[in-house]
Amino acid sequence: MKRFFSIGLVRGILGGTAGTGTGAGAVMLIRMAMGLPAWDEGQVWAAGIVAGVAGYLIALGLFNYWARWFVGARDRFEPNMPSRSWTRFLSVSTDHKTIGIQYLATALIFLPVAVALQLIARADLSKIGFSLNPETYTALISDHGIVMLFIVAIPAFAGLMNYFVPLQIGAKDMAFPRLNALSFWLVPAAGILMVTALGAGGFDTGWTIYPPLSVSYQPLGMNLVLIGAYLAGFSSILSAVNILTTVIKLRAPGMGIFRMPIFVWTAVSTTILSLLFTQFVSMALLFVLLERTLNMPFFGTAGGGQPLLYQYMFWFYSHPATYIFALPGLGIISEIIPVFARKPLFGYKAVALSSVGIAIGGTMVFGHHMFAAGIPALLRIPFMITTMLVAVPTGVKVFAWVATAWGGKLRMGSPLLFVLSAIVIFLIGGLTGVIQAVVPVNLYVHDTYWIVAHFHSVLFGGFLFPLMAGIYYWFPKMTGRRMSEGLGRAQWWLMTLGSALLILPMFVLGLDGLRRRTADYSNMDFRPLVIATAVGGFLIFLGLVVLFYNILRSRRKGAPAWDNPWEGRTLEWMTSSPPPYDNFPATPVVTGEPYDYGISSRPYADVTRSNPSKNR
Repeated sequence: MKRFFSIGLVRGILGGTAGTGTGAGAVMLIRMAMGLPAWDEGQVWAAGIVAGVAGYLIALGLFNYWARWFVGARDRFEPNMPSRSWTRFLSVSTDHKTIGIQYLATALIFLPVAVALQLIARADLSKIGFSLNPETYTALISDHGIVMLFIVAIPAFAGLMNYFVPLQIGAKDMAFPRLNALSFWLVPAAGILMVTALGAGGFDTGWTIYPPLSVSYQPLGMNLVLIGAYLAGFSSILSAVNILTTVIKLRAPGMGIFRMPIFVWTAVSTTILSLLFTQFVSMALLFVLLERTLNMPFFGTAGGGQPLLYQYMFWFYSHPATYIFALPGLGIISEIIPVFARKPLFGYKAVALSSVGIAIGGTMVFGHHMFAAGIPALLRIPFMITTMLVAVPTGVKVFAWVATAWGGKLRMGSPLLFVLSAIVIFLIGGLTGVIQAVVPVNLYVHDTYWIVAHFHSVLFGGFLFPLMAGIYYWFPKMTGRRMSEGLGRAQWWLMTLGSALLILPMFVLGLDGLRRRTADYSNMDFRPLVIATAVGGFLIFLGLVVLFYNILRSRRKGAPAWDNPWEGRTLEWMTSSPPPYDNFPATPVVTGEPYDYGISSRPYADVTRSNPSKNR
């Protein structure tokens, strides 16, 4: 029993439950003291949930060190080596590798949940004997979108960045290990709130949570989603501070900015976007919650608020957010192609700077989301132009990938297969993005399935397929075992065919006028294409089932992987698999270039080993 309660997550759940009850009871007592009815669902539950999250974090032990420091107490001994038991993933750890796996595992747990919500809605829309009422349909689609973005896409890449950025720059850990732990443990709480929102009545505003619908007419589930999204945003800001500081201050000797791996460049660009823009959407969501619970008139028209103000705040973050979850994926593609082509990355400096260009350009295009919302006509043309121009640095990356692969000795392993699919799908998303930047086209396809198809193209090409490639590429480093190539290829076929069936019919449906977030349609000509999208979604879900089976099987029975199974040059391949606690026996000294495949026998870095090399 003592061992059971030593697990941090168990203590966190108990602390969260106690905090929720305490917070809710305190608000009821305050209301009674003010002469008001004790029960007000919005206020009582909002306070209870916030107090519950605080209790959960305190019970986990996340604030123990800071509390002791604040009161001047003597710091307790913290072991140098983390526990090797699997329960370490259910407790607070300050090791960046453990936290990286915690992030990644959390995202992968919520990924099939988010896909399943979409499958249920697609089955209903296909009219194959499955029926939902319109409110339930919209709630499922809304929750699918917000869970996928806030709890799957961003945390998944946060996990890979947490694990591999310190390794790739030769650091022992993140700059702020305890802050790193806090930023992770906010994510499970946010995910649970967003999923349980369906049991609390859900919300049918769409994942964008537009007022005035979101500030009224919505059940308790809306409050849960707002608090969950706010927590996820806070986590993203903390993580951004940590990664940016780590790259600036802890790079190995000799690693100038143009010797950094491209994945590190994309991590820096991503974290700058998170740090600068996440607070805008967080404040917008907080204002909605305050309006719902305390009647503060920010956006509701009844109280004199401005609904359009929410859209400005939301999209000022949410279009850069597209690059927050896509840029690390583009970095993964840039890492894998040179390794599997055995050629230097074509135009390394241009590819590196294009990440910065995408980040800068992505901040100036948000207005195209509002062409149909009443944005001043004078602003339409500038936003149309900037939206088109942001394709230029993206095109630099695509050109460099093709040039790198051209004439290379391609090894068609699972990581490269997922990368090739990612490039094709991302190109579809990018090209259709340029098309819909044109004002008349945008007004015609606005809020149709064309937009859904475009967004899923970007999401699949920039996030989902690169994530799969990254898992197959780095799994040997994280576990010391290789994943099954046969299962990897089966998953690749399922997900590639599924993506084509899901995305391509949506473009046709959108051009034919099918509106997004509609639970019914009268034109039965739509039905075959709608069924095709449902089949595509089901194939993607089967692909995820194969992935999970492959991970579990390979973790126990996979073929042993030596330190450098792909013969890569970057620093993560110059330590053992899995890496030791301090990552390297000694501080690496960078002496070469990260992508000199086939043109230089000089190693990228000098790493002094305490044990003989396992490479062969």
